[in-house]
Amino acid sequence: MQSDQASDIPERPKLRLIEPQLIHYQGGEYIYLRDPLGMAPESVLIPQQLLPLLTMCDGTRDIPSLQSAFMLRTGAQLNDEAMRDIMLQLDAAFLLENGAYRAAVQHKLQDYRQADHRRASHADLVYPAEPEELASTFADYVAKIPETDEANAIPGDLVGMLCPHIDYARGHKTYAELWERAKPSLEDAELVIILGTDHSGGLGMITPTRQNYSTPHGLLPTDTDIVDGLADVLGQDRAYQEEIHHLNEHSIELASVWLHHYMGRACPVVPVLCGSFHHYMVGPGYPDEAQHIADAIDYLKEITQERRTLVIAAGDLAHVGPAFGDPQPIDPIARAKLTADDGASLEDFCRGDAQAFLERSRRETDSRRICGLSPIYLTLKLVGDGVTGESMGYDQCPADADGGSLVSIAGALLYKS
Repeated sequence: MQSDQASDIPERPKLRLIEPQLIHYQGGEYIYLRDPLGMAPESVLIPQQLLPLLTMCDGTRDIPSLQSAFMLRTGAQLNDEAMRDIMLQLDAAFLLENGAYRAAVQHKLQDYRQADHRRASHADLVYPAEPEELASTFADYVAKIPETDEANAIPGDLVGMLCPHIDYARGHKTYAELWERAKPSLEDAELVIILGTDHSGGLGMITPTRQNYSTPHGLLPTDTDIVDGLADVLGQDRAYQEEIHHLNEHSIELASVWLHHYMGRACPVVPVLCGSFHHYMVGPGYPDEAQHIADAIDYLKEITQERRTLVIAAGDLAHVGPAFGDPQPIDPIARAKLTADDGASLEDFCRGDAQAFLERSRRETDSRRICGLSPIYLTLKLVGDGVTGESMGYDQCPADADGGSLVSIAGALLYKS
């Protein structure tokens, strides 16, 4: 491992939240460090035997302590030159939270805020960037689903939605069934709040942005007055601490493309990324017992009470199998159980019962890893009581080449009379 960078490394290196993957390369086994934020200018491959070193880079140990701890754990010694070379490569790839990454974030955040709009980071990767081609693609998706029976529609105003954020290649049937069902109820919506999973978000974080999201049909204008008010309620530092995550996070973007296409107009939007609620899965309490979350819910409910508002939870359901850390592939029996458990969670959603939805995952100690849990919970809190819902398009999508890992998805709509 060589590096020609001469910058200093942090005194106590702290590895960022990244996604390590074991790969085979040139006859050896390596850890591929993927940056979910896309900050890194290049990928980093670390020999598998150095994995213990990475796990110890938590910001509590200096370099000599890391060297000692590594030797005690593995019996191998890393001399000063090798250690510095490793850390320089991690820092050059912006993988150390307390290193060059900080300046890179500020630079990218400045560019992001000064741009005319938030760039569509997944255009021509997940969906066509040109509106005509997008329309044709969506028409093909719709042709593969059953026709919507409007006679059985639930009466009332559409106030809430569960929309997947998986790629369209795997999830297009669910997306198409959901949005076809929602289409007749979108005409009179005056405001849309999109709560998207922040896959890199900190515990309990709520992160709005003032930027307008771009879709193939143009810009969805962000209601900056509401965003500014939300930031005041959260506290400016907390509200924008992780705003850089909007740059490449796909959850809000993939829902926005369908929203813009099906509304056929540029409805004002409030885009908010939601960090992890995992600590509520393994500990006591509820998210809205945290003051900043309770204040955010109260503010958004108050500010939208005079406007026809649709709240969208852009979230997937379960993530299970070896690709997500489970020891065994998902077999037919496990698939059937997953279907039943997801069905129970969807029933909680359709009743508008946020507490029941969260409690179900807590009883399972988060074994299904519902990555949409935080936006779903907040959506249910915002739409309030007295809703009636329906779910549709449930699917279990492959998440590895062997089909032993799955991501489950579904669409759902909530109505209020």
